[in-house]
Amino acid sequence: MKTAVITGGAGGLGQALAARLQRENWHTVLLDLPGPGLEALGSHEKQSIYACDLTDGGSVEQVAEKVLAERLSIDLVVYNAGITHIGLFADMDLSAHRKVLDVNYFGAVHTARAFLKAVRASKGCHLAISSVAGFSPLIKRTAYAASKHALEGFFSSLRSEEKSYGVHTLIAAPSFVATNVGRAEKQENGLVRPGSSTDGVDYMSAERAAEIIYKAYERKTRMKPVGRVASLAWWLNRVSPRAYQKLMERNIKESS
Repeated sequence: MKTAVITGGAGGLGQALAARLQRENWHTVLLDLPGPGLEALGSHEKQSIYACDLTDGGSVEQVAEKVLAERLSIDLVVYNAGITHIGLFADMDLSAHRKVLDVNYFGAVHTARAFLKAVRASKGCHLAISSVAGFSPLIKRTAYAASKHALEGFFSSLRSEEKSYGVHTLIAAPSFVATNVGRAEKQENGLVRPGSSTDGVDYMSAERAAEIIYKAYERKTRMKPVGRVASLAWWLNRVSPRAYQKLMERNIKESS
């Protein structure tokens, strides 16, 4: 039985990806912050859960040691954990900006370092969950866009370093996934859960996003915009970045 490690495993997309992999007889290891959301998932034959703060490199290493001791191989690592901040940069506390980078970017870096050798050994896959904001601008999401641009730069570069070991690297970039719409409880400094905003465009379900991402994994795709809006954004931003930015600004403002 193959094993996939999924960060942000208690979130909507994390659970949808786990369910999709389990249908293919994978064992999924779900990492997330401690709390009722993670505990409610429970462990069973095809699933293990571990509480872990990804911003703490030492904690990630300790959890990784436990996972590696229990699983014969790590065939896939899904870097899915993330938070966002919705609002103008002018009104944003810089501590919130740092927190978004800590979770979305450095959390992935800590996880990649902890499982790097195991993925090499299995000739497995690094699967980074980015966003349309990872390859294009997104108004009122300066920190989020910065973190996703960094994520894509990291994994695009890691792809070149790890390919000689037979390792595949996939970057998946969804647009707006409806995982927490209507549940935009703000944390400290205005941080919110991904998928909780009400100003998104053409939301897609977590299950639909997971299906597209799984097929891209099977096909060994390198970069996959996930969904109709993401695909249109990918091509328009490449052809005319100025036209894309104007369209994005208009659509987001109208839905705010």
